[in-house]
Amino acid sequence: MALEFTSSYLKDSLAVLRYYKKLGEGAMEQVSDDQLLATLDPEMNSIAIVVKHMAGNMRSRWRDFLTSDGEKPDRNRDTEFVEPPANRERVLALWNAGWQWVFDALEPLADADLSRTVMIRGEAHSVMQAINRQVAHYAYHVGQIVMVAKHLQHENWKSLSVPRNKSAEFTRRVLAGEASQR
Repeated sequence: MALEFTSSYLKDSLAVLRYYKKLGEGAMEQVSDDQLLATLDPEMNSIAIVVKHMAGNMRSRWRDFLTSDGEKPDRNRDTEFVEPPANRERVLALWNAGWQWVFDALEPLADADLSRTVMIRGEAHSVMQAINRQVAHYAYHVGQIVMVAKHLQHENWKSLSVPRNKSAEFTRRVLAGEASQR
């Protein structure tokens, strides 16, 4: 994703969130259906479980974002970490539905909304704080998805950013307008 200069917090937040969505998708595309369900050890979550958790969080946080607490009474967070979605189709359906909640809530907002108050687990947050909280949360989990996928693919991994030992070449290509910066 090419960096677009902006002084709009909302526009930049949406761009960053779209970038993380794309990173997660790029990682998931590189693993087999079985690898979506693989764990590296008994304490780790599979990619499918991480997606299930993210989707549950996204639905809770962004549904009725400005008017209800971001921790909805119908959310059962503990169930997000058991019984992974059965197949790639279901994993991607949850992934896309979760991100749709995010974008449907954020795209209509205006800069004036940033100082409004929203609640998350009974604690007051400005809209800007709530967005920051979720950007950090989603970046954390997308990083997990990428790490697991990269581990499972090892030598077959195709870099989603600057390939190892290619920084100088990448920088030259960016400066020449041949590659995106993100």
